[in-house]
Amino acid sequence: MPRLYAVISILLVLVSFTHQGPLQPIPAEEIESSINKTIQEIGTSDSTRSALKISELVANIGTKERHCHFHAEQDTDNPPSCEVVNRDYNIPLRWGMVVAILVASAAGVYSPIMMRVNMPSTTNALFIFIKQFGTGVVISTAFVHLFTHASLMFENKCLGRIPYEATPAAILLAGVFVSFVVEFLSHRFFARRQTDDQQASSDLVNIFVLESGILFHSLLIGITLVVTGDSFFVTLAVVIGFHQLFEGIALGSRIAELGLPRMRAMVQVPTGSSYGTMSNDEVPLLGGNNTPAPTGISTKRKLFLASGFAFVTPLGMILGMAVLHRFNGNDPFTIVALGSLDAFSAGILVWTGVVEMWAKDWLAGGEMADQNNIRTGLGLLGLISGMTLMGVLGKWA
Repeated sequence: MPRLYAVISILLVLVSFTHQGPLQPIPAEEIESSINKTIQEIGTSDSTRSALKISELVANIGTKERHCHFHAEQDTDNPPSCEVVNRDYNIPLRWGMVVAILVASAAGVYSPIMMRVNMPSTTNALFIFIKQFGTGVVISTAFVHLFTHASLMFENKCLGRIPYEATPAAILLAGVFVSFVVEFLSHRFFARRQTDDQQASSDLVNIFVLESGILFHSLLIGITLVVTGDSFFVTLAVVIGFHQLFEGIALGSRIAELGLPRMRAMVQVPTGSSYGTMSNDEVPLLGGNNTPAPTGISTKRKLFLASGFAFVTPLGMILGMAVLHRFNGNDPFTIVALGSLDAFSAGILVWTGVVEMWAKDWLAGGEMADQNNIRTGLGLLGLISGMTLMGVLGKWA
């Protein structure tokens, strides 16, 4: 009979644990009190104590330390302290990481631009992979990183219960709509001017919208990285380094394309030309020798456009160190500000990633719409790889 009661007690603990959910384990004091009470009622045989010990271990499963999102002072596994947390920060390590993040960001965003100088063909298979990899990175960043972080911000207990639970989604929607309005008005403006470089001007606006969404959250990444406690700083810094590298590739691959003729829209085969029977991939581009025609967007200008991304996260880290001992990531105003910027940036990247990059490249008239099987496969591989890698990084950052 004692064994039967012990088994029943284990089942009751399991049921209680399941009811409370994996992120709300049974308090240790409650477990100890229940065990002592049960021992008094059913006896103290060795078998009973062993069974009850098992029940205690089962109930404490939920208290094991887990990897979680940790930004500013927000730890999703533990109740936050709503006051400024006094910590000892390793300042030399943080300055070293400023340089490391700068190198990772610059390498990511400048590399595609310099590669484009040496590989000018718009049908280069390697660049097709890189460009679609960047598309996957942007889309994954919007949903897995930014929107997730924004939702966590607005769930912070120090903020209290917000009356409108869909606040992060509503702000994301605002970001999508603002991006649409900016691009719609710019397209109408350039169409009325009927300039020769209308396409290049429209592409430039697309880049500005994309870069603005990236720069907003990159600045926040820098600030929140340096105020993270030393126990998690190195892990998060390494993850952010890869994040900046991949996101830099995404932005750089699009900047590198500025001014280049579109594979389908810009290549025209004259009637009766010897190219009349060739596929789109085989027709030499304007300018001869399978190189794009010269445009007004120089490599130096492209590198200048990319420099904002290279420096913005290190700048955020420097700003974070300036307020290192005064920054309170759980202050309600800070929570709302960071959460709103994350959600709004997510909306911008949803628009640029899904509409301007994914749909424009792959649907009717896009450069990937009629590619051969090999290039289509490479494009899909790049797209999936970008989404997957950034999705995996979302486990930690």
